[in-house]
Amino acid sequence: MTENVFVVSAAMIPFAKHRASSYVGLAVSPLIDALQGAGIEKSDVDAVYVGHSYGGMMTGQRITKEIGLGTVPTVNVDNACSSGATAVHEAWTAISQGLIDVAVVIGVEKLTQFGGGTLPLSPEDREVKQGIVMPAVYAMRATRYLHETEATAEDLARVSVKARKHGKLNPFAQFREEVTVEQVLAARPVADPLTLLMCCPTGDGAAVVVLASERARARLMAPRGMRIAASVLHSGQVEEGFRDMTKPEITYSSARDAYEQSGIGPEDLDMIELHDAFSIAELVYYEAFGLTEKHSAVALLREGRTTFGGDVVVNPSGGLLSKGHPVGASGVAQIAEAFWQLTGQAGARQIESARTAMTHVTGGGTAGLDHGACTIHIFEAA
Repeated sequence: MTENVFVVSAAMIPFAKHRASSYVGLAVSPLIDALQGAGIEKSDVDAVYVGHSYGGMMTGQRITKEIGLGTVPTVNVDNACSSGATAVHEAWTAISQGLIDVAVVIGVEKLTQFGGGTLPLSPEDREVKQGIVMPAVYAMRATRYLHETEATAEDLARVSVKARKHGKLNPFAQFREEVTVEQVLAARPVADPLTLLMCCPTGDGAAVVVLASERARARLMAPRGMRIAASVLHSGQVEEGFRDMTKPEITYSSARDAYEQSGIGPEDLDMIELHDAFSIAELVYYEAFGLTEKHSAVALLREGRTTFGGDVVVNPSGGLLSKGHPVGASGVAQIAEAFWQLTGQAGARQIESARTAMTHVTGGGTAGLDHGACTIHIFEAA
């Protein structure tokens, strides 16, 4: 028997290139805002979980000490792009098992420290030694998908167009200017068939959510919240040799388990925040989530069924393509977007009568694995 767990507050800073900020500087203001939004004191916090990949030792402790939040357990989580969402999963686990009542989850990353280009990968990986980088992986995925389906490079561009259209409405997004299919296709080539505008930008950012048990929520009298109906974390299955790059098995299995845990199916979702690090990912994940049959995702996009007024709004925040992808912060920022949507606080991008949401983020690529981690959450307005 597990306890109900609720998200009762969310805060973040605009994702951008905050070159003058440290990890501490990025995270302190949304941490304060999230605590105030939940109406809690520092003494109410039982644990802190911090997702990051490149912050170094004791990133969480360096942040919390700035506001005098000491003595409580602080856990730093590195799970590549899934770091922030994994931190939320760890907090959910502790509360659902009755170990604690209130947890603060921080996702933070400063990617401008690398000066641009692709993110560094482990030199121990045999494919990395041969020169593999993430844009190349997704370019191979895109090439195969275009070969096997009726999708075209114009459809990959349409994903980016939709992302920018949504991001224009989001004050936290790194890119807020709309683009056309022609502009996306004419952008600088990165890895064929992907152009620059089909790839998420690097940058810096931080997001914070506060999780609480049902009894804590009642005690704190948090006015708004959403229930975590499912929290699923999977690691990748080792498969050497041939792999179907158009079928990310880790996301298929994670979504299946999340639907089973929550009792909510793909047809019930009002919104999804998914891991669109590259435009091809969105099409592949439509199928992995069961929104449509394999190799048929492009119809959903072309018919406008994944934007406002459609069947389900995918990435109302603008997604990683528009909002940006400071690795450790992304999963928490997705949950912040879900919180604002399900509590009617999303402003110009508010989804009418939104009651259910799913967030999805994968993390890391290494030889023999589809991805190193995948974290999916499903939420209900409460």
